[in-house]
Amino acid sequence: MDTHTLWQLAALAAASTLVGFSKTAVSGANTISLAVFAAVLPARESTGVLLPILIAGDILAVLVYRRHAHWPTLLRLFPAVAVGVVAGTFFMMWADDDAVRTSIGAILLFMAGVTLWRRRERPERAPEGEGGDGPSHGGRFKARSYGALGGFTTMVANAGGPVMSLYLLSAGFRKLGFLGTSAWFFLIVNTSKVPFSVGLGLIDARSLLLDAALVLFVIPGAYLGRACVGRINQKLFDRIVIGATVLGGLQLLLR
Repeated sequence: MDTHTLWQLAALAAASTLVGFSKTAVSGANTISLAVFAAVLPARESTGVLLPILIAGDILAVLVYRRHAHWPTLLRLFPAVAVGVVAGTFFMMWADDDAVRTSIGAILLFMAGVTLWRRRERPERAPEGEGGDGPSHGGRFKARSYGALGGFTTMVANAGGPVMSLYLLSAGFRKLGFLGTSAWFFLIVNTSKVPFSVGLGLIDARSLLLDAALVLFVIPGAYLGRACVGRINQKLFDRIVIGATVLGGLQLLLR
């Protein structure tokens, strides 16, 4: 921690607060946090530091929305996610800091583009807490595709949020079902990534020391998100998140 300036620590603290806010209010908003962590820290190291922060946010989100998860959807996703996580682990075994930073920037820009394209559609909403993606062949193929991409992006860049947000929106989830299913999904997936991250040297005593200082900022963010979730102008906030994601991705690619 003594190698970071006060402004860098302040940026990491603000990004950690946003993690808590995104977990209880607007899933996917932590792409801004991802860009901040990758800009302040070495890109490869940033993924290991951010992971425990995300898990802390996941725990808080599960405590708030645990009753609203749709488990059939989760069970459809997990096998493909496991494949994506393993693929991402192999990528991280040979990727250097420049490759990881470029990958993070490209993933952010790609997901921002997909999100903008996806917003042009208006999926039919399923009942609260339920997904509109039944056990049809097309539904299973979509779950496998999104699951594999989500597993890879979350392992390489902790950037699975936008992928899963797009899947859940396309499946027709409303707000509470969306947040509950997303909370359980990321708690399980992020926790399962810890052994891989330790084996890759992304999580160690030094990174955990920084996490111990930053995790405290997740709590007020989660509280603020829970208080604001019913009042957020989703359309405006989505635009802010997408714009910040694009800027963050460009900053990493041009760095």
